Amino acid sequence: MTNVETGKHQYAHHFKSAYHEFDSCKVGMWLFLLQEVLFFAPLFVGYAILRILYPDAFWEASHLLDWKLGALNTIVLITSSLTMALAVNASQRGLKDKSVIYLALTIILALVFLIVKYFEYTHKIHDGLLPASLYSYEGTIHPKTPLFFSIYFMMTGLHGFHILIGIGVLIWIMLRAKRGDFGTDYYTPVEMTGLYWHFVDLVWIYLFPLLYLIR
Repeated sequence: MTNVETGKHQYAHHFKSAYHEFDSCKVGMWLFLLQEVLFFAPLFVGYAILRILYPDAFWEASHLLDWKLGALNTIVLITSSLTMALAVNASQRGLKDKSVIYLALTIILALVFLIVKYFEYTHKIHDGLLPASLYSYEGTIHPKTPLFFSIYFMMTGLHGFHILIGIGVLIWIMLRAKRGDFGTDYYTPVEMTGLYWHFVDLVWIYLFPLLYLIR
């Protein structure tokens, strides 16, 4: 909330100070991210179990993925983490225009990631590299290969959904930054969004080698 007279952020009445408000928000975000870790954990555990049970199937299926597209998306997301960090830094320093630019760049990079993923998905659908009973690709030998694509679509699909949510939040934050809601005394929403975005990027950094680089 912004004080109309001073133009500065006024912390909510149930907080002792602006620092107390910021600290509480940060703790809340870390708890949310912990919940997100628990949300993704069963998929990673499932992946580990299936890979131990059917290593040959996972090895064969991994070679049907385009590691170059996966590497491109990894570079895109790492770069987006950089632009997000720069947006937070610009907000902390009260540089509104730079903050808006860096947030816009982060959104563009996120869209690039989804576009690349769209081309990946359409190629898999065209070739019949789909989960479980939908699998119709005839070029594989191991009968358990469809299990890999089940876990592939679940993990990358859930991650892509988080990217979409992040884009929506980033657009909202960018519009607020453009309006001048953030400055040296108040940049909490930008920093909390940054924490979420770094988490999403970190998940992909794990997904890329686990899915694309089984050699």
